[in-house]
Amino acid sequence: MTMPHEVSFIVPLLVMLPLVAAGLTLVAANRITVQRAISTTVMTVCLAGSGVLLWAADTRGPQVVPTAGWVPYEGLVLVVDRLSALMLIVGFTVILGVLLYSNGEGRAAFDHEQGGESPLPVFHPSLMVLAAGVATTFVSGDLFHIYVGFEVLLGASFVLLTLGGTASRVRAGVTYAFVSLLSSTIFLLSVALIYTATGTVNLAQLADRMADLPQGTQILLQAMLLVGFAVKAAVFPMSSWLPDSYPTAPAPVTAVFAGLLTKVGVYAMIRTQTLVFPGDVMQDLLLWAALLTMVVGILGAVAQTEMKRMISFTLVSHIGYMLFGLAIGTAAGVGAAIFYVIHHIIVQATLFLVTGMVQRRTGVSTLDRLGGLIRTAPWIAVLWFVPAMNLAGIPPFSGFIGKVGLMEAAAEVGTPMMWLMIVASVVTSVLTLYAIAKTWAKSFWGAEAKEPGMGQRREHIGAGLFVPAGAMVLVSVALTVFAGPLYAVSERAGQDLVDREPYTDAVADVARDVAQHYPEPAGGDH
Repeated sequence: MTMPHEVSFIVPLLVMLPLVAAGLTLVAANRITVQRAISTTVMTVCLAGSGVLLWAADTRGPQVVPTAGWVPYEGLVLVVDRLSALMLIVGFTVILGVLLYSNGEGRAAFDHEQGGESPLPVFHPSLMVLAAGVATTFVSGDLFHIYVGFEVLLGASFVLLTLGGTASRVRAGVTYAFVSLLSSTIFLLSVALIYTATGTVNLAQLADRMADLPQGTQILLQAMLLVGFAVKAAVFPMSSWLPDSYPTAPAPVTAVFAGLLTKVGVYAMIRTQTLVFPGDVMQDLLLWAALLTMVVGILGAVAQTEMKRMISFTLVSHIGYMLFGLAIGTAAGVGAAIFYVIHHIIVQATLFLVTGMVQRRTGVSTLDRLGGLIRTAPWIAVLWFVPAMNLAGIPPFSGFIGKVGLMEAAAEVGTPMMWLMIVASVVTSVLTLYAIAKTWAKSFWGAEAKEPGMGQRREHIGAGLFVPAGAMVLVSVALTVFAGPLYAVSERAGQDLVDREPYTDAVADVARDVAQHYPEPAGGDH
């Protein structure tokens, strides 16, 4: 391997461009058309660049970019392998879809409960900062800058959650900020202890040095990282905050949060558990956490009478499937988990966008006040039905393919705990279908509600919402149509993660090349 490949210059641009866009859209705060043009253009470019990086990572190996002439082990290094590239593509896809959807909604989704001007001009800068935080997390080659990405996400997330300044949104934002700060504190303390114990936070170096620590120290550090990431990923018992935080936000914000942000925590768990802490020391703990997350989450979904809260509880439940694949620990299990993460990000975000259309059309999202939408809003019903069935895992959708992949990987291991997880997966899938069917029957198939809600608006849904929501539904269907190639890439990503050498060797090769070209880091002594 030589110095960074000719396409590796794209990697830092995926962080820099959204930050530049955030500044430009903030300057253009009073020109919403300019904001939309800047944000949409930048996200489109970032999505295209992520596609190029996936091609490069899949055909040429991980793309490693040292910064400022520093040796990767001593300074910030950016690494994009198959997993990072897949996450970048799906992340930018969701953000772009949300941007287009928000353009159709305009100010209405962000209004105060009592009317008045909404702070819509800060939506685009905040979303661009969030995109930069997501990209930073996915491309960082060390734990500290993953932490930095998380903190960038936190700042932008609080602004987005509280847009409109309603009491419910501010309460949800405070809850989210408190939980995120708790998670970040645990994460930062873990990073400090890891650096103290190993002398590095570089992931490639940690893959070698962690094994030299006493077993008890390894378990402590692993457990602390898992707790920090599990809070962000809404893993049981640290998931109760999510159903109360997400549903209050505007539909575009809820979609990007529910679809993408919890998966940032899942990504961090997959990256660290496979690269830094290989082995099965925590396997039983992860399996029990996955099982409880599945079951408790879906039982909460079944009990809900409000559409957005029902979907939020299914979100918690299906985090369990991703944790299940990680806990299996084999290349097949991790590959299936990656495929399921991709599937769930797209489908969950799409379902929240269409649910936002339901609420905009009727003024409510409570099941008792909905009904007959199959007749009064048939196209909305179709758009909701497709991702809902995909979420429930009905064949031949990608949700079914992902679940079958997880169960097959668990069956290959064949331990009693794995068979218990297979049973739990089937039960959870059936209960998900029940929750979805109940919501469909009351909201779409039943009689039209006579009292849609006191003082609530009924609005016509135009092409500005139908087109981006329909496009996201088509993307969710494409996951099924192209499931073969996508699953194959996910399996190769899983194999790389379990092997570890593709990642560590790529960083080591670039470190040697940089050391030859720059014997001393730019800027002075070590």
